[in-house]
Formats: sequence, C-alpha cells, structure tokens
Amino acid sequence: MDVLRILGGNDAQQPPSASPPEEEAALDAYSQIVTRVVEQVAPAVASVAMARPAPDRLQRRGIAELRGAGSGVVIAPDGYLLTNSHVVRKADRIEVRFPDGRALPARVIGDDPHSDLAVLQTSDSGLSAATLGDSSVLRVGQLVVAIGNPLGFQATVTAGVVSALGRTLRAETGRLMENIIQTDAALNPGNSGGPLVDARGQVIGINTAIIAGSQGICFAIPVNTAKWVVSQLIHEGRVRRAYLGVSGQTVNLPRQVALRHQLEGRTAVLVSDVHPDTAASRAGVRPGDLIVKLGAARIHTADDLQRELGRHPVGERVGLTVLRGGELRAMEARPTELPEPK
Repeated sequence: MDVLRILGGNDAQQPPSASPPEEEAALDAYSQIVTRVVEQVAPAVASVAMARPAPDRLQRRGIAELRGAGSGVVIAPDGYLLTNSHVVRKADRIEVRFPDGRALPARVIGDDPHSDLAVLQTSDSGLSAATLGDSSVLRVGQLVVAIGNPLGFQATVTAGVVSALGRTLRAETGRLMENIIQTDAALNPGNSGGPLVDARGQVIGINTAIIAGSQGICFAIPVNTAKWVVSQLIHEGRVRRAYLGVSGQTVNLPRQVALRHQLEGRTAVLVSDVHPDTAASRAGVRPGDLIVKLGAARIHTADDLQRELGRHPVGERVGLTVLRGGELRAMEARPTELPEPK
C-alpha cells in the first residue's frame, strides 16, 4: 500500500485533473492558428499526378508506364504552380487536381533538379494562389504547418516547429542544397512539393524530403531560394550556374605546406579529373592539382568550390589558385554554364 500512497493512490479512483486555464488557452490558440492557416492556404494546394514511359526492361514485362504523385502549390492566379523536381521529372503527362474537384492538365515550364524545384503551368486561370513569405526571418522554434494534397480531394495537414535552420541536403544530382529548413512537421507520402507555411499563412518553404527510419526529421527548401529559382525558370526555362569542369575530393594538406604558404585550414580539393573542353582545361588545371582558392575565397572542401561557383556569374573571369608540386600557381578561368543533368 505504500507504493499506492507514493504514486498518489489508485488512478481509477481519482478524478482526472483539469488542465490549467493558461494551458487550455494556449492549446486553443494553437488550434485556431492551424485551422486558420489551413483554411487560407489549402485551396491553393494541388495534387500533382504524373506518368512517364517505363524503361524498356519493364515494357518487356508488360508495364507501359510509370506513375507517381506529389503535391504542388499555386503561386500565381494565372496557373503557375511550384512543386518538387523529383515529382515531375521526365514526366510525359501531368495532371493537377484541386480540393474543389477540378482536374487540369499541366506542363513543365522549367525544371531544376539541382534545387529539387520545378514550375508547372495549367490551362486555367483565376486560381486561388498562396502568398510567398520571407524565409530569412525564420526562427528556430517557430510554429509551421505542412500542407499536402496527395489524393486531390482533401488536404493533409501536419503541424510542428522549425527544428533547425541552415541545414544542407544533397539533391538527387549530388549537388549540395544550402539553407535547408528542418522541421518536425511530419511529411506524409505524397506531400513532396507542398508548402510549409507560417502562422500568418505565408509559404516559407517547399517540403522536399524526410530521413527514412528517423522520427520527426523533415526538410523544406526555403522560399527565398524558391523565388530565385522560379524567376530563372520562368524567364530562362532553366537555372544558370557556373561550371568549372573538374571532379575532385576533399583531402588533407600537409601541415608544412599549409604553414609555408600561410593557408588557413588544413584541407583543399584534389583534382581527380579535368573534363575536356571546359573552363578548367582551358585554364591549365591538371589532375593532381590542389585547388586552394577561387577568387579571394579559400577553398577547403568540394562543397566550398560548388558554393563559390554558384555565386559567380556565368562567363565572367575568376582567379584560381592551385598547389602543384608544393608550389602555388595562379590561373584565370572563365566558368561556363553547368550542363543539364542527364
């Protein structure tokens, strides 16, 4: 009986304790925010269904096409939608379906697999559009709502907080995506491409991935990145990024070499391959060179090199510093446009 006394007696004989008034008020306010956001944004969230021809090996087994589904969000009333590249890439046929039951064909205006974003356009106008916010003002712990429309008739909703900012994530192309938002707002199957929304009902991210086998780790592409990509895709049909033309890996620098040349840090990028007829080959870069600087920026890792190239205008000259045979060599390269992934 001492155990029961310590534990507070028999629970079956105790009346349930009431929540403190302030806790009830907080829960009610939370519910009201989520409900209001869903009512505001859900009409702009569409189901995105795609079909593409199956590979030959599957066609020989009688499977003519492959189908997939995700979500998208209307960003302009004249029919423009934003979704994930992996949802619509190589699609032969695309259909978007809205909560009001409308099903419309759509076409890809532009696709950027390096950021996992794509822009679609439907044949209809006067659509309900979501408002794009500003992801630069996000704070860790801030309330967010993830909305998807995998079935096309009713939105799926999860809510949580911003768990972390400034994460990095690999696109399917292998390229690094920066400033990724981490959230514990769970993503359900088919939610890829749907919006991550703040308490004001503004889109602050595009849901893109979950870590399989983990609990509550989901990611979204920040809306400020999406705005830039969308502008490029609508005006150019593609995103132009600078390309040097090397393959490399991060390696440790010998301590004496780093000290001798007063190089900050202990790593650099070892060039394993120089692609023919590229900016690197024309500049004189060779396999075995160690890239330590691009312009004025110190290059420590392969991701550093990608990041700095991403900030450099295509076609403009840039200084390149490499270590060859223990000696620094200064070169000048004119990066070209990054080729489209195959």
